[in-house]
Amino acid sequence: MPTLDRHENVFVLDLGDGENRFHPDWIAAVGAALDEVEKAEGPRALVTAATGKFWSNGLDLEWLFANADHYHDYVVSVHELFARMLSLPVTTVAALQGHTFAAGAMLSLAHDFRVMRADRGYWCLPEADIDIPFTRGMSALIRARLTPQTAHEAMTTARRYGGTDAAAASIVDRAVPEDAVRSTALDLAASLAGKAGNTLGTIKSRLYTEVLTTLRDTTNPLG
Repeated sequence: MPTLDRHENVFVLDLGDGENRFHPDWIAAVGAALDEVEKAEGPRALVTAATGKFWSNGLDLEWLFANADHYHDYVVSVHELFARMLSLPVTTVAALQGHTFAAGAMLSLAHDFRVMRADRGYWCLPEADIDIPFTRGMSALIRARLTPQTAHEAMTTARRYGGTDAAAASIVDRAVPEDAVRSTALDLAASLAGKAGNTLGTIKSRLYTEVLTTLRDTTNPLG
């Protein structure tokens, strides 16, 4: 399960050491950690990291297929997680040490910045291959955070981007050696910790008004 630690002005949210799929309990734990970060006072920033082979492999499809009657509420909770991260009033940096797929890739896009391992691991939106269309909220998030050319390629071809290619496509901001992923993310977050507060939250909320409105549509989240 996700855990939250603090290193001076930087909170570190470790998503876990497995596939870090979006089980409802996992989503709730991440939400509770974001509550703590948001309620803290003074300079602060957030790094979202993980340990092991994956940063996140996205939706918990096994749980979802076993609980199909909860599909609507589950999608709403996933969308709210994206919206919460996208509008969090602190600088957020995703430290991508491993595979970052599907909804996990979308969660990384909801961060302000991304640092990815250069030599191993993929960032991928595989929905075209696994026959699961993007929701309107997901599409809005991806289109808002990637260039049109990259969004089109990533969404329609399910291309797997290594760290160097992801940086070249502006999916991630930096591609670094494995042992520098977390430290680079921490340094970047620390340098911007002084920006935390209501003004930053307002800037983000207004910058992504349309995306947030779509993600927070609880009546018809699937479009």
